[in-house]
Amino acid sequence: MGFFMQTLDATIVNTALPAMAQDLDAHAVEMDSVIVAYSLAMAVLIPASGWLADRFGIRRIFLCAIALFATGSVLCALSPNLQLLVAARVVQGLGGALLLPVGRLAVLRAYPREEFIRAMSVVAIPGLVGPLIGPTLGGWMVEFASWHWIFWVNVPVGVLGFAAARRFMQASGAQAVAPFDARGYALLAMGMACVSLALESMAGGGVRGASALVLLMFGLAALAAYWLHALRIPSPLFAPGLFSVDSLRVGLLGNLFSRLGSSAMPFMIPLVLQVSLGYEPMQAGMMMLPTVLGSMAVKTMAVRVVQRFGYRRVLLVNTCALALCIASFATLSAGLPVWLLVAQLGLFGGVNSLQFSAMNTVTLKDLEGVQASSGNSLLSMVQMLAISLGVAAAGALLAGMQAQFGHEATRGTLWAFRATFVCMGAITLAATALFMQLPQGAARR
Repeated sequence: MGFFMQTLDATIVNTALPAMAQDLDAHAVEMDSVIVAYSLAMAVLIPASGWLADRFGIRRIFLCAIALFATGSVLCALSPNLQLLVAARVVQGLGGALLLPVGRLAVLRAYPREEFIRAMSVVAIPGLVGPLIGPTLGGWMVEFASWHWIFWVNVPVGVLGFAAARRFMQASGAQAVAPFDARGYALLAMGMACVSLALESMAGGGVRGASALVLLMFGLAALAAYWLHALRIPSPLFAPGLFSVDSLRVGLLGNLFSRLGSSAMPFMIPLVLQVSLGYEPMQAGMMMLPTVLGSMAVKTMAVRVVQRFGYRRVLLVNTCALALCIASFATLSAGLPVWLLVAQLGLFGGVNSLQFSAMNTVTLKDLEGVQASSGNSLLSMVQMLAISLGVAAAGALLAGMQAQFGHEATRGTLWAFRATFVCMGAITLAATALFMQLPQGAARR
C-alpha cells in the first residue's frame, strides 16, 4: 500500500503539470519545481531513515510516514499558488522519504541475501499498479474535474494503508543504535539541497545564474566537509567503510548517473505531448501506459536475465540501450504514427525496469547486518537525489534550448524538447564508464 500510494502520486502529478501551471499563473517549464521539491525533500530526510527505523522500530516509522504523506497531500490540494504548492510538496516528500527505504529495509531483513532480488521484484509489483493507473487517472481528473483531485485521492489510500500496516505489519522493537550524527546530517542535507537548487537555477542569467554558481560551491564544500567529518568520528551517518564494498561503490555511482536521464522522462514526455503536440491531459496520460506495461513485463524477467548474463554485462548493454531510448524521443513529431510512439514508450519502460532492478540489487547484495540498513538508506538517498538532479537538469536544459529556438513558436518549443532528449540520453550513456568497473564475474546471484 505504501509503494502504491507513492508511485501513484509520482505519476499522477506529471500529467497534470500544464493544467496546474495555467491555474497557478506559471509557465509549464517552471513546474519542474513541484517535482524537484518533492524528490529533494525525500533525499534530505532519507539519510536519517535507517537510524530512525533502528531507533524507533520499522513499523512505527512506517506508520508515521503514511500519516505525513497523507497530510502533505491535503496541503497540496489546498494550495492557492505555486509557492505554497512547492512547500506542501516538501511536507509530502518528507513522508515519502520514509515510505520506500523503511519498507525495503523490512524486506531486506526478512529474506536471505540470495533471495533478495526475487523478493523485491514481487514486492515492487503492487507499486507498479500506481504508475499503471496514475497517468490516465490524473489526465481524467484534470480534464473532467480539477488538478486538486490528484492530491485528494491520496487521502483514502493513505487511510487504508495506515489501517493495513497497523493490522498486518509485524512490530519490531527498537535496537541499540549509536547517537545520531546531527552535524554530519546537516552537512549532507545542505550539500544535496544546494547542488540541486543550483542545477535548477543554472538556466537563468544575471543574478540567478550567479546565485546558482554560489549555491553550487556551497553544496560541494558541504559534501566535502561531510566526508572529512565522517573520517574522524566513530559513528558517522554513513561510515566511509561502507565504500570498501566494491558492488556498493559502483552501484551507487551508477544509480546516480544513469538515473539522471531516465528520471526526467516522466516529467518531459507528458509535457511535450501536451505543450508541443496538442494532446489533451487524458490522452497524454494514456500514452504513458505502455511505459508501465513494458516495465511490468520485464520486471518478472529481471532475475533470469541477471542470473544468465551477470550484473556487469547486463548493466553495460542495458545502459547503452537506455541512453538510446531516451535520445530516440527526439524523433517526436505531430506526424509520428501512434503505434510507433506506443512501441517506443513500451521499449523504454522495459529497458528502464531492467536497469533499476539490476542496479538496486547489485548495490545491496553484498551488505549484511548494520551495513544493510545504512547502505539501503544511502541507496534511497542517491535515487531521490538523482530524480531531483535529473528533473532540474532537464528543466534547465529545456529553458536554455527554448531561449535558443524561441519560446513562443510551437515548432521552436518542439525543437527545444528534442535537443533536451538528446542531451539527457548522452548524460545516461556516461554511466557505462562506471559499470565497467564491476568485475568480469560480477556474481550471477
